[in-house]
Amino acid sequence: MSDAFSKEEKAAMRAAAAEARKKFTPEQHAAEVVDKYASMAPGDREIGEAIHRIVMSVEPSLEPKTWYGMPAYYKDGKVVCFFQDGGKFKTRYCTFGFQQDATLDDGEIWPTSFAVTAMTPTVEKRIRELVALAVR
Repeated sequence: MSDAFSKEEKAAMRAAAAEARKKFTPEQHAAEVVDKYASMAPGDREIGEAIHRIVMSVEPSLEPKTWYGMPAYYKDGKVVCFFQDGGKFKTRYCTFGFQQDATLDDGEIWPTSFAVTAMTPTVEKRIRELVALAVR
């Protein structure tokens, strides 16, 4: 059973348990998200901080908080979208993802996460569109 989860997955579960116990103000949660980005490797940090700026400019009502130790953005207490740096689970790319309360539904199949390897004007435009759709 001890091999069922990687040490990174176990750390994420511990982070989620700790997050559930926190009695933070919205400002403290937002500061924690900024600190999470600051602790990332330079390439991941650059992408993550850009995503943070984009998300907050598109929908300032979203509440930044951590979720399983990752920066996430909540609406009405539910995660809408999140950022996972490549270093978190030792992947070759960052991920910008959406949870079930994001309104991205499009027929019988639609993407819920996106690999992000660089922040370009095209990527920024697409993220803006996705966030706007997710909170409509």
